Amino acid sequence: MRVDDVSGMGTVAIHAGRWETAEHAHITPIFATSAYTFDSAEQGMNRFSGKEAGFTYSRFGNPTVAAAAQLIEALEAFNLKNERGEPLQVKALLHASGQAAMATMFLSNLSAGDAVLSGRSVYGGTYEFLQNLISRFGIRSRFADMRDLSNLADILSHDPTIKLVHLETPANPTMQCTDMEAVCKLAKQFNCLVTADNTFATPYLQQPFQYGVDFVFHSTTKFLNGHGSAIGGVLIGRDGELMNKRVTQTFKLLGSNSNPFDAFLLIQGVKTLAVRMDRHCSNALAVARFLSAHPAVAVVNYNGLPSHPDHAVSCKQMKQHGAVLSFELEGGYESAVRFIDKLRICVRAVSLGTVDTLVSHPASMSHAGMLRAEREAAGISDGLIRMSVGLEDISDLLSDLDQALL
Repeated sequence: MRVDDVSGMGTVAIHAGRWETAEHAHITPIFATSAYTFDSAEQGMNRFSGKEAGFTYSRFGNPTVAAAAQLIEALEAFNLKNERGEPLQVKALLHASGQAAMATMFLSNLSAGDAVLSGRSVYGGTYEFLQNLISRFGIRSRFADMRDLSNLADILSHDPTIKLVHLETPANPTMQCTDMEAVCKLAKQFNCLVTADNTFATPYLQQPFQYGVDFVFHSTTKFLNGHGSAIGGVLIGRDGELMNKRVTQTFKLLGSNSNPFDAFLLIQGVKTLAVRMDRHCSNALAVARFLSAHPAVAVVNYNGLPSHPDHAVSCKQMKQHGAVLSFELEGGYESAVRFIDKLRICVRAVSLGTVDTLVSHPASMSHAGMLRAEREAAGISDGLIRMSVGLEDISDLLSDLDQALL
């Protein structure tokens, strides 16, 4: 299928990346093989040298994994143009997890003596990686409010070691939204790469490449898979030469490749991305409105509400406002624990993006690796509850929330 022959991303999600081999199988097969044979010694040499296309070893490439990567490429670049007005071409590498994709992204673009600038409100694993891990390799991390452009300009102008600016928008779990276009224009003035975590939005709601971002990554475990059936991650870049050389080399040497079974599950999940995200978003907005009007709720963080400080930015760069929200109850931590324990339909679990509604406590779960002062600076209090709103009938969700809030 030619992506430019269709008008809707839902069609792309169903048809892109289809593998046309293996006895004309309708569904992309699971190529469960570690290695691939060669017709001759010369063919093997040519494939390893890159003179001839083809598979050699599944850590380097696999047909099922390649099909999933091509599918994500088609979604993130759908209907976008490059600087010459041509269809945007991007390259995706499918990883074993979102954390692995993030590691490849940072380690392939940063060296000892460099620094990365990131928002404070990010996934706990991202924060720990930047704060505690890459510092061992001589790479510094700085954190700031990515929505304060004047402060960002001041930081970038006084710290030439910053080579990369990392965005997470909407941010986990505060739902802060960063103006990607404005940050990209600013970062380019200082020759900085810009990377974006698009896990919460997916390309169906938001395409960061549209705003000048250099790299996009996802935890495909979440909304792209959509069913909580496999761990995975993907890194997508717009610079083909960079992706094919340094980034791919880093990816291979880290051994962070996905596997054919998880790639197969990802392909099946993405096929329903459009219809799932529509229902996720409509349910989330209804839940946010319900919570914001409830007397037991002190604060609701959902960028789809006009009361959210980043509502305008969300409207600018997202088609809908997503399926994740967070909130605090009037009674703080004790009320939060009591509420979570009383839930009957909503599921007590970490992760997000599955068809069922998941509720978690960031301070003790996803962001437990952050010091309390660091969490609070990022807007993550001990009483904050995060909710990934699922596809259940909205009346059942609201009824469950109502009884748990009593």
